[in-house]
Amino acid sequence: MRVFAELIDRLVLTPSRNGKLTLLRDYFSSSPDPDRGYALAALTGTLDVPALKPAMIKTLAMERLDPVLFGYSYDYVGDLAETVSLVWPEPARREANTTDLPLSTVVETLLATSRVSAPEKFVAFMDRLETSGRYALIKLMTGGLRIGVSSRLTKQALADMGGVDVTEIEELWHGLKPPYADLFAWLEGRDAKPEQAALALYRPVMLAHALEDQDIEKISPEDYRAEWKWDGIRVQVSSEGGKQKLYARSGDEISGAFPDLLDAINFEAVLDGELLVGVPGQHVGTFSDLQQRLNRKSVPDKMLKTYPVFVRTYDILMRDGRNLRDLPLDTRRVELEDFVQHLDPQRFDLSPRLDYQDFKELDAMRRNPPHPVIEGVMLKHRESTYVPGRPKGPWFKWKRDPHTVDAVLMYAQRGHGKRSSLYSDYTFGVWDEVDGAAQLVPVGKAYFGFTDEELRQIDKYVRDNTVDRFGPVRAVRANREAGLVLEIAFEGLNRSTRHKSGVAMRFPRISRLRWDKPASEADTLETLRKMLELDGKTEVVTA
Repeated sequence: MRVFAELIDRLVLTPSRNGKLTLLRDYFSSSPDPDRGYALAALTGTLDVPALKPAMIKTLAMERLDPVLFGYSYDYVGDLAETVSLVWPEPARREANTTDLPLSTVVETLLATSRVSAPEKFVAFMDRLETSGRYALIKLMTGGLRIGVSSRLTKQALADMGGVDVTEIEELWHGLKPPYADLFAWLEGRDAKPEQAALALYRPVMLAHALEDQDIEKISPEDYRAEWKWDGIRVQVSSEGGKQKLYARSGDEISGAFPDLLDAINFEAVLDGELLVGVPGQHVGTFSDLQQRLNRKSVPDKMLKTYPVFVRTYDILMRDGRNLRDLPLDTRRVELEDFVQHLDPQRFDLSPRLDYQDFKELDAMRRNPPHPVIEGVMLKHRESTYVPGRPKGPWFKWKRDPHTVDAVLMYAQRGHGKRSSLYSDYTFGVWDEVDGAAQLVPVGKAYFGFTDEELRQIDKYVRDNTVDRFGPVRAVRANREAGLVLEIAFEGLNRSTRHKSGVAMRFPRISRLRWDKPASEADTLETLRKMLELDGKTEVVTA
């Protein structure tokens, strides 16, 4: 555990991407199996210890410390693993055996332990470890490390270690299981590349760059094909050998939340598209509608009927065992158009091509799309092959200009990780007439869109203007005479029965601090209601 704990500590304190890659590569190269395999599983989010959950760890810590003191500590630190590892009492007698505790021993013991016995085993390990080891143990058990290392970065370190392309690892990934002994054997040249034993594997997706001013001169109807950019989630439908899977663009499998879609897959292909709520040709729901279905392990029948889903197909990567990714876009499009004709029209349709004469006409289309769930246009070079990652030039995304409103800061809460000592999560509101008096009504939350310097400024303002506390949340002075105005940018609005204001913002973020503007001049709820009417969004959401 000591080496893994040291790795976690150093990753947290290393800001640069290259520095993190070096640390990961050195760890995987020098650590033995199966320790490094379980570490890899933890870093990529594939390690699941069902007998231990964060709530249980928190309860065990509070049994050893005054609950109020623990609450204050957790509020200040902002990270469960860090808090528990620091406040965990040292045992009266630590074991005389100072031999390092192998990471694999810890993981395999807790994986084989029942929920009843897990707390006792966990406490025994905690008592044996030093503070850094306890921190690493909790991170290992709870997942979601939040140490500035993504699954993709970890796989890149493996690729660097083995001298292979990271896409090779990504294509194998869903056919591999912890502790990944066969993967490491291949990367170290001790064995052949692991067989793709699993069916319906994930293929790394191709992404687009945001269109910038210097790119405009490249865009012409002869070279770039245009289509709408829909506000759903990018997915990959993979079906091979009678096995069907649905992946998010990150490679996470989301099949369990969409059994109705999987039932309609009766083909051998890999499709790239947008997952949307509704029925093709009849109705397309909002992103908030889609959120009702996301991250669920099971979906009630009522929800399947209320929020049916379909895939608006963009591209075809494989067909009947043939790899089409090396073909030009226009050639793949011909294949896709033919293929979609044979699919269930209630579950699959084709993203239409947009005809435009020049850039000015395309810009007008982008600004005024025919449907409120369209967030812009996509531009793809007709000769582009399907290349994993985000190559510069072949594909561009050109989103609609965001909406903006001026709102007043109402509440603030500390962030997590590096932001745990700063108030960085903000709730903001706009004015509304309530019983004949103007009152602030919360309309959204934001935790990004500002610089580090602006964060320090807002944090100081929150501390200097706190008027009340609700656990970890501070209420900030906000009335007609005093208050900090934030310019909030957002992608769109939906009606909401859950929020008191009746509206829900899509991707809100702080675009500017309006130190110059009096709080009394912030926008009103009526402004947002008019935006809803202009957007034509009549769908009612509940989350």
